[in-house]
Amino acid sequence: MFNFIKKLFGPGVDFKALAAAGALIIDVRTPEEFKQGHLKGSVNIPLQIIAGKIPEIQKKNKVVIAICRTGSRSSMATGMMKRAGIEAYNGGSWNGLAHKINA
Repeated sequence: MFNFIKKLFGPGVDFKALAAAGALIIDVRTPEEFKQGHLKGSVNIPLQIIAGKIPEIQKKNKVVIAICRTGSRSSMATGMMKRAGIEAYNGGSWNGLAHKINA
């Protein structure tokens, strides 16, 4: 079980340092979920349309942290962005990442 979680979220990443350095935080939940609560400064690009937004994300030339409700959708989005050459990390749940970067 631990290996699955480690694979899902990747090796230890200093999310606080990435955020402080200006990483782009993309919330891949639906707009409705995003409206119910989100991480300040995050951008909502739902998983269903993120593939079409890859060129825009690449133009920003920033490290990306993807988040969602549990880490599953953000894992899929992270994979898509990495395949496109974007340095991307799965931040897991949006409120979990909030605790990590605001601690």
